Amino acid sequence: MSTTTVKSSFWAAILLALCPLTLQAQDSAGSKMAAAKPRHHPIRVEGCLQKSDEPGEFSITGDDGKTWDLRSRTVKLSEHVGHKVRVTGVRYHETKGEEAKEEKMEKKGAEEKENADLRVTRLKMIGEKCGK
Repeated sequence: MSTTTVKSSFWAAILLALCPLTLQAQDSAGSKMAAAKPRHHPIRVEGCLQKSDEPGEFSITGDDGKTWDLRSRTVKLSEHVGHKVRVTGVRYHETKGEEAKEEKMEKKGAEEKENADLRVTRLKMIGEKCGK
């Protein structure tokens, strides 16, 4: 065998040995991204937008009677307090710090049940005032 053939065979063997590691790293990165950003179906709720006791949080009770705690980084919810609105968003789970702060607030004032949490991505105003 010539020196060129040996060098080529050596590099081909190295390349083949590293391919599975590269593919595994890509698979791990993809699964971590999928776990970090779960895909949720959009939820649409129509009702009267109210200010919540929590800073930066609002609430809405849908036609089905379910109450949602609302937050948004993109929609200015404060501009629509007291309006009849339709919000679209995805469910989210509070961090442990947010939950602990909420529990502390609940001890001060008795709240009868836990509301679902919705991160609002869109808002459409239906009416200036709430009511029938």
